[in-house]
Amino acid sequence: MGNGRLLTTTADEPTRESTLSTDDVVLELDTVAKRYGSETVISSLSLTVRDGEILTLLGPSGCGKTTTLRLIAGLEDPNGGQIRLEDETVAGDGQFVPPDEREVGVVFQEFALFPHLTARENVAFGLQEWTKQERESRVQELLELVGLESHGGHYPEELSGGQQQRIALARSIAPEPEMLLLDEPFSNLDVDLRVEMREEVRRIIKETEVTAISVTHDQEEALSISDRVAVMNDGNIEQIGTPERVFQEPKSRFVAGFLGHASFLSGEVRGDHVDTALGRVLRDDVNGLAHQYDGTDLDLLVRPDDVTAFPADESQANGRVVYRRYLGPTVLYRVELDSNETIECMHNHSDRIDLDERVAVRVTADHELAWFPAGQRGKGAATPSD
Repeated sequence: MGNGRLLTTTADEPTRESTLSTDDVVLELDTVAKRYGSETVISSLSLTVRDGEILTLLGPSGCGKTTTLRLIAGLEDPNGGQIRLEDETVAGDGQFVPPDEREVGVVFQEFALFPHLTARENVAFGLQEWTKQERESRVQELLELVGLESHGGHYPEELSGGQQQRIALARSIAPEPEMLLLDEPFSNLDVDLRVEMREEVRRIIKETEVTAISVTHDQEEALSISDRVAVMNDGNIEQIGTPERVFQEPKSRFVAGFLGHASFLSGEVRGDHVDTALGRVLRDDVNGLAHQYDGTDLDLLVRPDDVTAFPADESQANGRVVYRRYLGPTVLYRVELDSNETIECMHNHSDRIDLDERVAVRVTADHELAWFPAGQRGKGAATPSD
């Protein structure tokens, strides 16, 4: 394969309490491959997307998520495998259904509204085959849904960024597509508007009951709008699951670090507890730590809200503050422990710890901690608790 990136997946995890039947599957990618010249970007990708869910492909630039989206949209033709939409093969086995025949809507990063058409005309663009009455009714329904019924006569340049995005979304779902694809949908919005629009877009998608796939490199965005998240790294899907599952029980060190701040605290399993530089952590407070690991070394994943630091004298202190970042409501502290490990702590903005101050750090997590074998440090290996 040379220097090409390989794309593989782990098994899907359920998003709902009940087991879904095959009738609930809208999209299937079966061992899909994609090459650009001599570079293999996708080697063997298998993935299912379920009716009515929002699945986000999350990862850094160049990890293969945009290529995957383009394959689903029909903007790229796979070199191997099959893509099935509603049980119909749209790519593979000698079949290729062009984008305009796939019943897939796309919301582009730049929104791509037609500048010479009003908001109402933009929404109606894909409804040319509908009767005039049906078209007008559908457009009015969607303008009301996105809260812009009074802006139907405005041109894109007269709309704010958030309003343009809502019109682009309404235009994409107007023809009632089988699936909606969103390519970095919030990247062109300012920070405050992104949060508002994430909530608004999720509401609109859920109210219209459309199945959606989003692509982003923004962790907070993926966790907040998705029913499931597929975390990708260097051409691999490292984990697929609910936002809660991938955040709290990451399967690799990359997933742990990409989804927020992550510190790794070394320890040794001793009977009913794990000995660490921060004291004992009970085995019951570690996720899936079986008894066969007694006597072994491991690394506990601790996030900034899992630990607390407070000023202490030398008899109690076990570290020193080496970094402080004020974030408004909270303050992030980085502590260099006497064991030469580094831990990050998140405190309320009213707490004040000075740089170079000696502190005592304690594990205060109210949930089970994930862990990784010490022998796999730096390898991004899966945890044995999977």
